[in-house]
Amino acid sequence: MLRFLISLLIGLVVGVVIGLYLGWVQFPVEFVNSPASSLAQRYQDEYIVMIAAGYLKDGDLGGAVERLRVLGVANIPAYVQEVTERYISNSRNADDISVLVALAESLGRLTPIMLPYRTIAAPGAG
Repeated sequence: MLRFLISLLIGLVVGVVIGLYLGWVQFPVEFVNSPASSLAQRYQDEYIVMIAAGYLKDGDLGGAVERLRVLGVANIPAYVQEVTERYISNSRNADDISVLVALAESLGRLTPIMLPYRTIAAPGAG
């Protein structure tokens, strides 16, 4: 029984050493600078929500638009409107919807479906 346990322990140690060598030396992870447009839709949407929240803090609409350009979208106001309406249609977080509505309104894309979520006054609006 002792011989079995020692063999098992040696096998585990050898396996861990080989695994670490292969993972860190032979086949390490290669980081590539991928464009933001290659993010999954979910993460692009979260990025837009973060930009909208930042816009509410600083009121810099030009800066928000510049930060959204990295997504590679041709018509940013229309895309923000689309994301906002998708969030509303899918009953997402009301706070996220409110900041998206404020950004969409500042971009001139306020639609009737957004009106109930217009609880936060957008900087420079109204």
